[in-house]
Amino acid sequence: MFRALYDKIKQGLGRTRDLFSGLATLLRLRGKVDKDFLAELEKSLYRADVGTATTSQIVERVRQAFLDKEVDGDVEVFVKEMLREQLTTGTGINFRPVGPTVILVAGVNGAGKTTSIAKLAYRLKNEGKKVLVAAGDTFRAAAVEQLTIWCDRIGVDLVKNAQGSDPAAVAHDACDRAKARGYDILIVDTAGRLHTQTHLMRELEKIHRVVSKQIDGAPHEVLLVLDGTNGQNAIIQAEQFKKTVKCTGIVLTKLDGTAKGGAIFAIKQKLDLPVKFIGIGEKLDDLEAFDAETYVEALLG
Repeated sequence: MFRALYDKIKQGLGRTRDLFSGLATLLRLRGKVDKDFLAELEKSLYRADVGTATTSQIVERVRQAFLDKEVDGDVEVFVKEMLREQLTTGTGINFRPVGPTVILVAGVNGAGKTTSIAKLAYRLKNEGKKVLVAAGDTFRAAAVEQLTIWCDRIGVDLVKNAQGSDPAAVAHDACDRAKARGYDILIVDTAGRLHTQTHLMRELEKIHRVVSKQIDGAPHEVLLVLDGTNGQNAIIQAEQFKKTVKCTGIVLTKLDGTAKGGAIFAIKQKLDLPVKFIGIGEKLDDLEAFDAETYVEALLG
């Protein structure tokens, strides 16, 4: 199981992995830390969009560890451990023991939010959960249409209203149905708002309030979908979303199409939010639960 997952993530991270290939080779050939090694380490991290602060921290930590003789000889093992320490393995979805678990999904247009919702619904259904989706992005007709197609395809139910209707009303109706018909999971889509659009951010707050009144403790998860190809810019978006709602985790998408997969390190440091899922392809089963060890091994293994 681990090997199959490792191979899948390794393939999905192909472009980012290419940036780390020189470092990976250096790690295996060099038995000591010197200027050339540190320069190669720094270059690889920068090019993968790890970020200035995180890169400096990792490079300095490696340099100091060898000066202090904390590690003797095996550079590869130590650097991998350093990278793993920068990350947190996602805890997955925190399910309610009784009643529907409400998952609010936020993110800007183009980040892969709609397809991520479909992939998550598909994943949860395959785990034996009864899933309901609420099409709360009523400002964009294409979003409702896309969700309708996805839900029909994967065989999960959808609550939707006319375009332009109140998104909070959709969430309210979906909560009623989830409780009345014994759904395990309710996934609520929200408008693909830009973090600079204040009125849309208020709408997100309103949806949050509505579901919290309908179902105890809801939303139980607030997942923020970030486009992995945006690198550092995704962090700026995330910081604004965190001011509006209490995010519980991140879905990092499109890692198969970017060389900026290293941004996951900067996201963890800046936001202190776990990356719970990563998107590494276009197929329904290309949403994987994030695991730090597997991720680092796929980059450098």
